Amino acid sequence: MSGTGADLFAEIVRLHNVGTPCALATVVRTAGSTPRKAAARMLVMRDGRVVGTIGGGRVEKEVTDAAVALLTEGAGARAKLLRYHLTHELAMCCGGEMEVFVEPLVPAPPLVVCGGGHVAHALVPLAHRVGFSPIVVEEAEEMASAERFPDAARIIDSFDPRDWKELTIDAGTYVVIVTRDHAQDQALLEYFIDKELAYLGLIGSVRKIEMFKQRLAARGIDAALFARIKAPIGLDIGAETPDEIAVAIVAELIQARAARRTAK
Repeated sequence: MSGTGADLFAEIVRLHNVGTPCALATVVRTAGSTPRKAAARMLVMRDGRVVGTIGGGRVEKEVTDAAVALLTEGAGARAKLLRYHLTHELAMCCGGEMEVFVEPLVPAPPLVVCGGGHVAHALVPLAHRVGFSPIVVEEAEEMASAERFPDAARIIDSFDPRDWKELTIDAGTYVVIVTRDHAQDQALLEYFIDKELAYLGLIGSVRKIEMFKQRLAARGIDAALFARIKAPIGLDIGAETPDEIAVAIVAELIQARAARRTAK
């Protein structure tokens, strides 16, 4: 996909707002005959799609592949400077040299916090400080405000997933279910349980969680999926108050994020 500089930067903003990683490739130096000169830019998505161009041909393919590989590293990826002699290394006729700086633009991982009660109120600012991008889902108007959650990237005022416009739910999404209603918790758990997620945590007692599992099994949910649930939620540190529970949850989120980085 080609595009002007304005298109490219508008796409960077759009991708950031929906939490989608991308990589920006910028030509920083050229010598001799090259298809594009310094300051030519190209945006690369994780699936290999591009916005803009650095000249096409073999060099663009090499840079695209390098950018995609960088994005697979996730939040720990570091920028790289790539150097090419277009004829000697890439068999292009241009004969010149290009240096391309590839910079991963990886947003903070989204943390969908279902519920706006005491635990969520303590959890959201703490999660934000350690590098997550909290998205609060809460139907109660008095609990779903920017004043209550100034650190939330978004506030969604509906528990119905059909209302979650442009909310990406994928293998990089962390989900915490901490609503005030057991039936709502179960409905959300049923929605999320078969999704590929980075983390799925559910608040509640062991008895409540076992009851949920029995109900979901009766509805035909594969029992093997229950292993995906972190429940009771949070590391076992003896937490009791909402603030302590928030610390336990964030500790478990950090642990899950670190495990994903190690696995890569």
